[in-house]
This record gives sequence, structure tokens and C-alpha cells, in this order.
Amino acid sequence: MSKIKIVVCDHIHQSGLDILAKSSDIEYINAADEPKDKLVEEIITDAEVIITRSSTDVDNYLLEHAKELKAIVRAGVGVDNVDIDACSKRGIVVMNVPTANTIAAVELTMTHMLSCMRQFPYAHNNLKQDRVWRRQDWYGIELKDKKLGIIGFGNIGSRVGVRAKAFEMDVVAYDPYIDPSKATNLDITYTTNFDDILACDVITIHTPKTKETIGMIGKEEIAKMKDGVVLINCARGGLYEEEALVEGLKSGKIYMAGIDVFDKEPATNHPLLDLNNVTVTPHLGANTKESQRNIAIQSAENAILAARNISYPNALNLPIRENELPSFVKPYLELAQKLGNMAAQITKSGVKSIKVVTDGDINSHLDSLSTFATVGVLSESLADQINYVNAEFVAKERGINIEKDISTNNSGFKNLITIKVSTQNGNVVKLSGTVLEESLQRVVEIDDYTLDLEPKGNLILFKNNDEPGVIGDVGTIIAKYNINIADFRLGRNKNSQALAVIKVDDNINKELIEKLSKLPACISVRGVTL
Repeated sequence: MSKIKIVVCDHIHQSGLDILAKSSDIEYINAADEPKDKLVEEIITDAEVIITRSSTDVDNYLLEHAKELKAIVRAGVGVDNVDIDACSKRGIVVMNVPTANTIAAVELTMTHMLSCMRQFPYAHNNLKQDRVWRRQDWYGIELKDKKLGIIGFGNIGSRVGVRAKAFEMDVVAYDPYIDPSKATNLDITYTTNFDDILACDVITIHTPKTKETIGMIGKEEIAKMKDGVVLINCARGGLYEEEALVEGLKSGKIYMAGIDVFDKEPATNHPLLDLNNVTVTPHLGANTKESQRNIAIQSAENAILAARNISYPNALNLPIRENELPSFVKPYLELAQKLGNMAAQITKSGVKSIKVVTDGDINSHLDSLSTFATVGVLSESLADQINYVNAEFVAKERGINIEKDISTNNSGFKNLITIKVSTQNGNVVKLSGTVLEESLQRVVEIDDYTLDLEPKGNLILFKNNDEPGVIGDVGTIIAKYNINIADFRLGRNKNSQALAVIKVDDNINKELIEKLSKLPACISVRGVTL
């Protein structure tokens, strides 16, 4: 019987290689030291599974040569070097190893926190390199009784909270997408008010990098912070606006910052490196011997499972095979995910339940549509941590109830999908959509407002009391921000209320949303980007 070929493209811990070597049905090749052109053009041409890190770009060039490839394991969390869409089109499953470095990232966060509070690296260098013994220059600050704000309370953030409690810190958690009991059960304060975080003595961030979290700490947020605040980022580069961070450190508003990640890496000429109130490391979140061993073991085990076609742990995509899925269903899968994501952006809070209802020929694909809708809802808060394989499991783990139903009502459409999302604070949003002709996706109802909307681009959802002059007021405010209106859709209900969905050409900023919310007729306003 011929063996299944697995190629290791980049260096991983020996323990992972040992697992591959001991599998009698696996032919494994360690090509980590081979030139990349030889790797792509010769070695992986008949490989069924490859294991990569960040040194190998999984792009069209590689995929065109890997004719037999059916799965890719990214030995780590980030998949920036993998073209997931291109893999999906070829039916190749992309997997990562998201939890193997959790403790390493947690402990690095605590290292930066302690180093900042005691200015440890500078005291160390002063003695060891300068040979100066000046104890009076290094008065630090204790963690005890200080308030720690944690942004993102997942696997890493929650463990940082537990360790901070051991230092007798007062811990506050901000994560609108979790059940508050996850924090309160640990005797940690849970808040939905971001200003509570900005009022803390120390702030650490542990969120995925999404359109919502990029630059979430900027000049405006830093201005609200305490003088002498300490900021930590061992999560993803770009979550802090780096220019604002540098400015805050130079002015003394920020006492110290502990930074492991940068917006663009390697960051050997970054202005942060010129400052004397920063502790920096070169993206070492996963760099422990234990973490590297765990990553290698999990990567090897997952690669073998995929090679044997047993399972695809932590799959980040769903292979779409043309001959296995009716062509009319595909745009509905994408529409379901968009509707779910729209609902998540509208609610902006922890989800309690997701209900998916179908009507028409798509009824027989309800399970798949429900999965895509769930991915859409959860990806707003979890980004690349959520995938088509783990979506319903993650929902269940978070206490989110998923309901599926088939409608017998005549909607007037050949096929209709409805997504209803209920939140922990009692809000409910319902969206319905259909596909016209072969692939024209349309949102046809938002709550009880009927309209015709393409789910694409930058959208402002403005709900208001239906009275004269509102449309003009909204247009005037948008024009003041030099933003062009590309489309304007309006729905009305029986309660003398209206919903305007305004498509604009530019990004929607918080200041514009706040300005619109102050109009007397406004009931609610949300920005949505698809």
C-alpha cells in the first residue's frame, strides 16, 4: 500500500517530526532547509498535506504546483501567509493550532507587565552593561491594589486575569461577546462600558485583529486614560494606533508600554525603539520550549488525521467542491454568512441565540446555511478563531443556542433565508435575504422593515421616527464629513417609524455615528461594513 506524503516546509520542534516518523502509513519529508523554489517546484508536487509556519507563503504559485494537496496545517495561530480563499476554491482545508501557545502568551504578558512596573530591563542594563550601581534611580510601582483592565476575555485574557488576581490586583474585563459570568465567576468585574477600562492603571489587550479592533486604542482613548497609565500588547500588532502610542509615551501620559507585536514586522527601525519607557520583544508570544513542543505535536497529529481523512481539527475553511453542491446553493451560503455578520454588527453585544429559518428549495441545505450564518455572527468577535468546523461547538461552549427551522409560509420568493439573533441584553435583530437570478444577493427585510439592499460595502443603518426633514438632516451631516452617498434605501413600518440604509463610499467613523445619533428623530444608528 502506498504511503501518504506529508511535507514539513518550515522548522518545527523535533517532537512533531518524531510523531510523523513513527507513523507507518506516512511518508514524511522535512524540507525546512530546502530552497523555497525547490520546495515548491519539486518536493511538494505530490504531497497530500503540508505543515508550514510563517516562512512559507501558501500562495497561487505554491498551490499551482501542489496538485495533490488536500490539507495545510499552519503550525501556529496566524494564517497571514496562507491564501485561504485560493485554498477553498481548490478544495484544500486550512487548519491552524490556536491554543498550543496560550500559556506562553499569558506568561509573556505578565513578564511585560512586571517589567514595566519595575522598569526591570533598564535597571538590568544600567548595572550589567553600564556597571552603574544606583538603586535610587529605579523606584518602581507595585501591582498590588492597582486596577487592571483586560480587553478581550478569551483563553489568554481570562488566564491573565487569574494571574493578576494572584498579585492582588483589581481586575476589570471588557468583552461584549462573552457571557458576563465567565468573568464574574472568577471574582473579576465585567463591564460593557469601555470607559471603565480606560480608567484603569494598567491596560492589556487580548483580542483578535478584526476591522473592529484595529486601532481601537488611539489618540482619543489615550486622552481619557489616567496620567501614568501602563499599556501592554502581546496580542496583535495594530490594535493600538502606534503613532498615538508613541506620542503618549513621549508626553508622559503613558508611563510605560510593554509591546511584543507591531503593525509591520520585523520592526527594527520602529520609533518605539527610540524611547526609554518601553519594554519590547520581537513577537515572542509563542516562543517557549513548551509552546513550540505543543505546537509541533498538535500540528503533526492534525496533519496525520487530515492525511487519513479522519478529521480536520481547527479547520479555518470549508472546501467547496463543484460536483458536490448544487450551484444555486453557493450564493445562499455566502448570503447566510453576510446576514449573520450584519446582525452581529447591528447588535454589538453578547449573543444569546441564533435562529436560522429557510423557505424554498434551500430547505434541504438548512444545516449548512446555519453553519455559515453562525460563522458570520461569531466572526465579528472571534475573527480567525472561528471556522466552519468549530462554529456550532464554539457557540455551544459560549452558551449560545442555535435553532433551525423550515418555514411553510409563502414568502413570495422562490427561496428565502432569515437570521434572527437575540442578545444577552434582550435585543433582537432579524434579517431576511434572497438571491435573484443566479447570484444577485439581496437583503429584503431588516426587522419589520421591507427594502431591497445589496449586502456589500459601508452601510449606515439609521432608524428614526418617520417625520419630515429627517432624510435631509442625515444627508447634511454625512456631507459635512466629506463622505459621498452611493445609495439610499428606505423602509417604513406601521408604527410611524422608518429605517434608512445608506451606502457610503468611505469608511464610517465613530464621530459620524455619534453625530447622527444626536438627531432628535433618531431611534438608533449603526455602521456596518461587509
